[in-house]
Amino acid sequence: MSVFSRFPPRMQEAIVSRLGFTGLRPVQELTARELLDGSNAVVLAPTAGGKTEAALFPILADLMERPVAGVGALYVAPIKALLNNQEERLGIYTEMVGLRRFVWHGDTPDGAKRAFIKEPCELLMTTPESLEVMLISPRVPVQSLFSQLRHVVVDEVHALAGTDRGAHLMSVIERLAALGGGDVQRVGLSATVGNPEDILAWLKGSSRRQGTVVDPPRQPAQRKLSVSLPGTVSDIARAGASLGRGRKSLFFCQTRALTEAVAERMRGQGTDVFVHHSSVSLEERKLAEERFHHGQDACIVCTSTLELGIDVGDLDAVLQANAPSTVSSFLQRIGRTGRRAGQVANMAFLCEDTDSLLVAIALIEQARAGWVEAVPMQSRCWAVLVQQLMALSLQFGAISPVDAWAQLSRVPDFQGISAGEFEALVRHLVATEFLFESGGKLSLGERAERLFGRKNFSELYAVFTSPVMYRVMAGAQELGSIEPAFVERLVEGMSSFLLAGRAWVVERLIHASREVHVRAAPAGRKPTWGGFMPRFLGYEVCQRIRNILEGDTSLAYLDEAAAGALRALREDLGPLLRRVGPAVQLDSDGNALWWNFAGGRINHTLKYALELAHGWKVVPDNFFVRISGAGASHDAVARGLAEGAREAFWSAPGRLQAMAARIPPYRLSKFQDALPPHAVAEMLGGTFLDTEGARRVLASAQPVRP
Repeated sequence: MSVFSRFPPRMQEAIVSRLGFTGLRPVQELTARELLDGSNAVVLAPTAGGKTEAALFPILADLMERPVAGVGALYVAPIKALLNNQEERLGIYTEMVGLRRFVWHGDTPDGAKRAFIKEPCELLMTTPESLEVMLISPRVPVQSLFSQLRHVVVDEVHALAGTDRGAHLMSVIERLAALGGGDVQRVGLSATVGNPEDILAWLKGSSRRQGTVVDPPRQPAQRKLSVSLPGTVSDIARAGASLGRGRKSLFFCQTRALTEAVAERMRGQGTDVFVHHSSVSLEERKLAEERFHHGQDACIVCTSTLELGIDVGDLDAVLQANAPSTVSSFLQRIGRTGRRAGQVANMAFLCEDTDSLLVAIALIEQARAGWVEAVPMQSRCWAVLVQQLMALSLQFGAISPVDAWAQLSRVPDFQGISAGEFEALVRHLVATEFLFESGGKLSLGERAERLFGRKNFSELYAVFTSPVMYRVMAGAQELGSIEPAFVERLVEGMSSFLLAGRAWVVERLIHASREVHVRAAPAGRKPTWGGFMPRFLGYEVCQRIRNILEGDTSLAYLDEAAAGALRALREDLGPLLRRVGPAVQLDSDGNALWWNFAGGRINHTLKYALELAHGWKVVPDNFFVRISGAGASHDAVARGLAEGAREAFWSAPGRLQAMAARIPPYRLSKFQDALPPHAVAEMLGGTFLDTEGARRVLASAQPVRP
C-alpha cells in the first residue's frame, strides 16, 4: 500500500487536484514512510528529483494532525538565494493544506519580521546565521516561538557538513531543541555525496531517533560531454557564445574575475548574457534570474552561486570554463540539465590550459567509475566553539561553564574536545578578556564587545558567509582575490599565475593585510605546467590524472586540440611515471621535480617535512613538489624521499610540531585571535597538513624489495 494513504484527506486531495500528481516518486514514498515512522533521514536524489516534496509532505501531514503554537518545522538552506527560490513553492504546499510559511533572512523587512513574531507560521524558512540572530535578539520571544519545534530540514546538507557553518548550524539546532526538550527530527537533502551514513550520524546530534539513508535506485543518466581547449579567455567566450546560441545555458567559471571577463567578451555575439556571483548586487542577481526564466536565447555566466539547487528553469546546456575541483561539483552542475522528459544532460568543458584539461578528464572518469568525494567530518572545531560560547553568554546574559558545556558537548563538531580542554579554553578567554566571569557565570568580555559588538553584534553571527581571501594588487589596482591555500604556494620573485586572463609575477606577499602584490609577467613567460591553480585538488582526483597520463586510451569526448594536448603530455611524462620508484626529474633550472600526483594538502605536508629535514626550498603543487637548494640532486632527493618513508622520520621528537609552526599565521576565522596558540596551530595544521597521506605517498613511491 502506498504511503500516500497515510496523508490526511485534505493533503491527498490537494496533491492530486492542486499539484496534478498522479503518484509519488520512489524517493517520496520511501522518505515519507521513514519520516512518518519517526526516523531521522538523509535523502539522496538528483537535482529536481523530488527531494523537497519527499521531506515536506510527511512533515506538513504531521503538523496538520498535531497542530503547534509557534514554529513546528524549520527549512534551513545554506544561502539566501535558495530560500528566495523555494519561497513560492513551499508557500503553495503550506497554503494548500491550511498552513503557512515565512522566510526570515537578512533581506526580510523588519515589519514583516514583527508581524511573524506576533503571529508565527508553522514552517519557517531561514539560514543558520538568521537562526542565530533570532536566538540572540531580545526582541524575539524564542521560548514561545520554538518550544514546540518538531522537525528540521537541511537542504543541500553536503554544503554544510564538515564545515564551520555546519558546526554553527548544529550548535543552533541543539540550542533550539533544548528549548522544548523534545527530540527534534532531522532531515538532510542532498544530490551528490560519497558518505551519507557519516552525514546522517552528524545530523543526528543528540537525537535518539532511528536514522536512515534514503537512496532509491536511479536510472543510469544519459550524458553528453565534450572537453575542448580553446586556450585564451577570448576564445573560451567565443566558443561559449557559439554553444549557447539559441539555447538557455549556465556558464560556470571558477573565479569572479573570470566570470566578468567571459561575460564581457560574450556580449554582442548573439546571446543575452547575464552575470551571477556573490559580488553582484542582490537586485542584479534577481534581475538575471527573472529575465533568464522568460528568455529563450540566454546565458547566465556564474560562479558556484548557481551550483546549489536554485531553480532557473529548464536548461539546454551547462558550460564550464576550465574545471571545478571536485566530482561532486561536476555532478551538481551537469545535473542542472536533462531534467525534462526525453532530454539528455549535457556539459561542455572549455579549458584555458592543460591543467584544467586534465582535471576535467579526471572528474569525468571518476564520475563514470561511480566515485564521489566523501564529506570530511570534524570533531574539534575550535573557532565555532568559541563563537558559540560568546553567543550563549549573549543569549542568556550570563551562563555558567557547566551549563555551557552541557549544551555544547551535544554538538558532534565539538565532541573530540574534552571537558578539561574546554575548561582550559574558558580560562584563556577570561584571561584575555573575551569573556568576563562573575559569580561563577560567564558574560561577554570587553574585548569581545569591542571586536564583535558592532551593529547589534552582527559580527558575532555573520562570520561564516565567505572565506577570508587575499587581495591581488597590481600597484593601486585590485585585480581580484585568491584563497589562502593558493597564497601558501607562492614564492616572491619566482611564482607566476593567471588572474583576470593575464599572467602575473609575484613581487611581495603581505600576510598581515592579506595582500599579494604582483606585476605583469614578461611576454612569453607562462605559469609552469602543472602548477599554480588556486585550489587544493584531492588525492583521488590527482591519482586519476596520473593514471590518464600513464595510459593510452583515447577519449571520445575530447576535441582535436584537447586530444593532441593529451597525447603530448603522455609522451612527455608517461615514461617517467611508469618507471619503478619515485618519478623525479631535473628541470632546465636544476630543480628536482617529484611528480607524485598526491594533491594539495599532501604536497603541502611534504613541503614542510622536506624543508625541515634537508634545508631545501620546496614549492608544492597538486601534481608535484619542486625541490631546489644546495645538494638537491636527483640521487639526494631520492634518498630524502626514502628517508621520509620510514617511521623514524615522522616520530622524531618535535617533528610534527615544527612542521605546524612553519605554516604562516593565516586568518581562517574571525575568532582565531580568541583561541590559545595550540588551538590555532591545530586549526592551521588541519587545513594545510595531511601527515598520514604524506607518509602513505612516500611509502608507495619506494621500489618494492624482492
